Amino acid sequence: MGLRFASLGSGSKGNGTVVASGDHCLLVDCGFTIKETERRMARLEMSPADISAVLVTHEHSDHLSGVGPLARRYGLPVYLTPGTLKARDIGKLPELHLIEGHQPFVVADIEVTPVAVPHDARESAQFVFRSRGRSLGLLTDLGTITPHVETHFGDCDALVLEANHDPQMLAQGPYPPSLKRRVGGAYGHLSNQQAAGFLQRVGYEQLQHLVVAHISEKNNSLALAKEALGEVAECVQSCIFACQQDGFDWLTVESRR
Repeated sequence: MGLRFASLGSGSKGNGTVVASGDHCLLVDCGFTIKETERRMARLEMSPADISAVLVTHEHSDHLSGVGPLARRYGLPVYLTPGTLKARDIGKLPELHLIEGHQPFVVADIEVTPVAVPHDARESAQFVFRSRGRSLGLLTDLGTITPHVETHFGDCDALVLEANHDPQMLAQGPYPPSLKRRVGGAYGHLSNQQAAGFLQRVGYEQLQHLVVAHISEKNNSLALAKEALGEVAECVQSCIFACQQDGFDWLTVESRR
């Protein structure tokens, strides 16, 4: 079976993305308890015992809080940057691999390219996965689309892309001013318009799947995200909006013809 991916949940209350190729499966981030992770994986007809390794994007709790407990319970290797390791103590891990200098590495038959992104964390990394001639980009938790990001994520067959907030909703919403500045700043989160602009600049005709992710429950709405993406969402073969509670179900990336 080819490259597949699914989500345990996407949002500020917890994140986890599963990437699979053949018999091997990677978990990117885990912001849930062990019990909740097991429950959400069961919905995808899998369990933590099916995971080959856990990859971590950065140290914020909605991405990292469940990584240590899950790795220790199931004996899973963990990959993360030195900065992320230094930023937060997650306890002793059964097997630790440091992502040095954001250099590509391979887990089973999946090639992983870590990409440095501007976010208010110690050493954030987002990822591009390649297997059997197919590619998947996971791009959330960044405040700015840099040329470096565009270079790495501009030619993916499938893409999970953050559209976190609507600027007007954020400005008028319940967050304190400092948090509003953080979310809307250069090291915060992408707005609907930033996500749409990125897709328009790099092109989206090649995308088999576009998953719009990390949508804020307080500073965004499905209607506003869809409106901002406009024709992009309509032209992509498959456009899905991930949610906090259910994430999204398995999607398969087909070989390019």
